[in-house]
Amino acid sequence: MTEGASAPVEPLNDALERIRLEGAIFMRCEFTERWALSDLGGPGFAAMMHPGAERLVLFHVVASGRCWVSTPGGDRTWADAGDVIVLPYGDEFLVGGEEPVEPVSVMTVAPPPPWHEMPTLRHGEGGSRTDVVCGCLYSEDPLFDPDLKAFPPAFVVPTTDGPARSWFDASIAYALEQAPGGGGIRRTKLPEMLIIEVLRLYLSTAPGADRGWLAAVRDPVLAPAMKAIHGHPGRRWTVDDLARLTAVSRSSLDARFREILGLSPIRYVNEWRMRVAQDLLATTDMTVAAIARRIEYESEEAFSRAFKQATAQSPSVWRTSRSTSRPRPTGGPSQ
Repeated sequence: MTEGASAPVEPLNDALERIRLEGAIFMRCEFTERWALSDLGGPGFAAMMHPGAERLVLFHVVASGRCWVSTPGGDRTWADAGDVIVLPYGDEFLVGGEEPVEPVSVMTVAPPPPWHEMPTLRHGEGGSRTDVVCGCLYSEDPLFDPDLKAFPPAFVVPTTDGPARSWFDASIAYALEQAPGGGGIRRTKLPEMLIIEVLRLYLSTAPGADRGWLAAVRDPVLAPAMKAIHGHPGRRWTVDDLARLTAVSRSSLDARFREILGLSPIRYVNEWRMRVAQDLLATTDMTVAAIARRIEYESEEAFSRAFKQATAQSPSVWRTSRSTSRPRPTGGPSQ
């Protein structure tokens, strides 16, 4: 790898360090052959796990045995003991064992909420066993926005032997021990740390891509431009500014953005500013005027117009809709 190609990894670490997740729920799953489940993920599953949530970040640790996962229109991906299945956008998916059988809806076999201790889902016909620890978290972080396409809809991360595997196994064991005992696991950052470490492992080994966000943050031209935009979303960036920063011509920069991300540099700037604004509206008590100033709009009115154009709602209406529908976990220990 050339010297100039080593720096683009930085935006990945920046993005992972800023991730905010909450509302962790764990579920034990004990499957015996033959078995398969449907209706996992998607709005209905999210509503069961976190009322008010439209989508969740889902991860499944295969503690023993072997299973497959597939999303609509996708191929089956197999996971072995020690592997982690991740569905970053909470898409609908199927999961099953090695012997073919018609899938059963998870809604018919999952213990109904509310749960006052970690629930256990048991399903199958009594054959060889597969144990899975399922976790779900809620996040409004831009990294998990499906439109960003930072990740594939489902992927498997092998946790190979070594320090990372030892830490991960110990953390899962701790989560299983703590969850039924009064909510201790929820008061730690362990679930967030687990999924971030899994994402870090995936990003360090993911195959190269020609298009999309992952390709962009590894691109020697786009990565420094994106890092600058993410680090200073309020700056009134121009194509000239970004071209100087990346040491390429305006036309080359514009062509690179369009080729890899499918949009112009300024459109990317504006879309990122809107994501930052949504994050501030959802997670802070800042006024609309203060948010407008933070991201350098000339006035609250100008910001509100741009926000409504992007989301079809005014900032205040958008904030109210998010606060009233903010997920409240039904699972886990009672408080």
